[in-house]
Amino acid sequence: MKTLVKWSVEDYHRMIAAGILSDRPVELLAGEIVEMSPETPIHYNTARRGTKYLEELLAGKAEVRFNGPVTLSSSEPEPDIAIVRLPESAYNERHPEPQDIFWIIEVANTSLQKDVDIKAAIYAEAGIPEYWVLNLAAKNIIVFREPENGKYLSEQTIEEGVIIPLAFVDVQVSVERLLG
Repeated sequence: MKTLVKWSVEDYHRMIAAGILSDRPVELLAGEIVEMSPETPIHYNTARRGTKYLEELLAGKAEVRFNGPVTLSSSEPEPDIAIVRLPESAYNERHPEPQDIFWIIEVANTSLQKDVDIKAAIYAEAGIPEYWVLNLAAKNIIVFREPENGKYLSEQTIEEGVIIPLAFVDVQVSVERLLG
């Protein structure tokens, strides 16, 4: 029987500072250091295009981060897109934490199961109010809301039209533009 060591966020940061994880595509998920899936061209382009689109929509309202870490109690995932509070300079010495995060977006091409199961539980446990998964295979967006006890109580799949983010009721996000 194997006993796995659970790493703290502080342990993870020390490993990064010591260079142990240099040039390794990993993230800390629920205390485990996990290799990140390689990005396919469509995954990268969808995330990058979505980031640019959201930057236009949210200019002066929020910082839109692309492929950057967020620090949670026992995880430090690197979501494809994180929409966080301004000012950007607040993150010069630390990554955004739950109280800074409006919502998170993951792009799923080969990682759908991980994104809707593992990452949804991690984000819900951290109290992230809203989490979207752009499902490239099905050409839809899964919107998770109402985090409670490590899960989201609301899950809606949207194929077309607009989504109004909880944090910005005056903003309409086009499903078609996000999916490309």
